[in-house]
Amino acid sequence: QVQLVESGGGLVQAGGSLRLSCAGSGRAFSSYVMGWFRQAPGKEREFAASINWSGGSAGYADSVQGRFTISRDNARNTVYLQMNSLKAEDTGVYYCAAARAFSPTSRVRDYDYWGQGTQVTVSS
Repeated sequence: QVQLVESGGGLVQAGGSLRLSCAGSGRAFSSYVMGWFRQAPGKEREFAASINWSGGSAGYADSVQGRFTISRDNARNTVYLQMNSLKAEDTGVYYCAAARAFSPTSRVRDYDYWGQGTQVTVSS
């Protein structure tokens, strides 16, 4: 089992940057595909980025491609989401998730464990 705790959210102006962190428990952390999802008020949870176990392969939603970068440090059991050029539409609760998968995946149903989320608010 994996427990996930996100941090790093906050209030930022449009065009600014934030780095989210997700700390995982358990020795099997490095074996999981990790993902970041987000949910805006009144909307469904949507995929942002995913990374494979080694960090050698990643995938992004079109809406964040070129602005967000996912990375991981398995020695620290941590996955990161660097968010640059933030827009008002990036506002929402950001969730970290872990999947027993072979490659990065954007499907919510593939993920077995979820964090509690961290709020990101981008002011325009």
